Amino acid sequence: MFADTAKIFIKSGDGGNGHVSFRREKYVPNGGPDGGDGGRGGDIIFEVDKGMNTLTDFRHRHKYVAENGEEGGGKRCHGKDGKDLVIKVPEGTIVRELNSGKVITDMSGNNSREIILKGGRGGLGNMHFATPTMQAPRYAQPGKPGQELDVFLELKVIADVGLVGFPNVGKSSLISKASNARPQIANYHFTTLTPHPGVVELEDGESFVMADIPGLIEGASEGVGLGHDFLRHIERCRVLVNVTDAASLEGRDPVEDVKKINSELHKYNPELLKKPMVIAANKMDAYFDDGTCENPVERLKKEFEPSGIKVFPISAATGEGVKELIFHIAELLRKMPEDMTVYEREFDPEALNAEALPLNMYKESAKVYVVEGARVEKMLGYTNLESEKGFNFFQNFMKEQGIIDRLKEMGLTEGDTVRVAGLEFEYYE
Repeated sequence: MFADTAKIFIKSGDGGNGHVSFRREKYVPNGGPDGGDGGRGGDIIFEVDKGMNTLTDFRHRHKYVAENGEEGGGKRCHGKDGKDLVIKVPEGTIVRELNSGKVITDMSGNNSREIILKGGRGGLGNMHFATPTMQAPRYAQPGKPGQELDVFLELKVIADVGLVGFPNVGKSSLISKASNARPQIANYHFTTLTPHPGVVELEDGESFVMADIPGLIEGASEGVGLGHDFLRHIERCRVLVNVTDAASLEGRDPVEDVKKINSELHKYNPELLKKPMVIAANKMDAYFDDGTCENPVERLKKEFEPSGIKVFPISAATGEGVKELIFHIAELLRKMPEDMTVYEREFDPEALNAEALPLNMYKESAKVYVVEGARVEKMLGYTNLESEKGFNFFQNFMKEQGIIDRLKEMGLTEGDTVRVAGLEFEYYE
């Protein structure tokens, strides 16, 4: 089964804790602190794998966690950094924040490798906290936690040309005849369940990528069948080829089929019909003119060529007319800018840092002020308030974040109580 969307959980590694130790050597009975720093947590990195064309690998694994940094050691030894976790995805994969749907990154074009979540910093060892007044600190900084995120992966195939049309009209046969792709071909509806990109080589050395987009059906724009799964792949294509069964081998009307496909494209995204389009009237080798009906190619031309959509009678089975169709497509591509549709970033994972987390402050009574929210809760999670250095770190955090200044604006004075995430302190200058 083809998979072009996936939901996964990703988490970068936690930073290793700083170490508390003291120099112990012969003839040095009172050595100073020598606890080393913790290692950095591993990053979460997304990387394009040219050999992948689906997100099937994510169907059975939904959790990706990078390695944590190791704790620092004695003798100023630095803890080992955690290994980065590289997640391979096919080109054209869009990574979105799951809840908001906002784009984190689009793994397309020149963007073949990107750090999505950075690992937590390692904590400082106690060798950093010695002062003239406290020469034997028994405090080391805990490592910073890694970042975590639920993401939605969405694959939008990258191709210059997209073949669209109802099932069983010959799209797979056409791409097989025109390019180096070798898709599965059989006379059944929905034989194709995955887009098949193929490189079309021209005689002058030019080339372009053509993708066989799986067959659409009426109601696809509303999600009927696998509609949205198929339609998403058309958005990056620069030229669309509407393939229709001109011989009506299954009793379908080729003119109505083209109209219905265009209607589904318009309902899904009106911008799609602004792309250059060509109609490939396929299966002409099976067409028999008994003189009782108007030639289907003439009907198609009469209906669509006045609006600038050229019609080419072809036979993907015999190759008749395919070369003329390919040359026309190449000419359309030459006239178009080569810019690929790349989705801009809408969500920055750095917003997960403590500084960007919510913070709420209010005056509960005449002498009591409350500070709460994920920002201070996260900070308290890696701070040891029982040590002098830890409490100093906490105070500096309150000042650097502008919390003290804002509380003063609300009326905070010496001796007032400040309640932070359930812990109470008396405020002194």
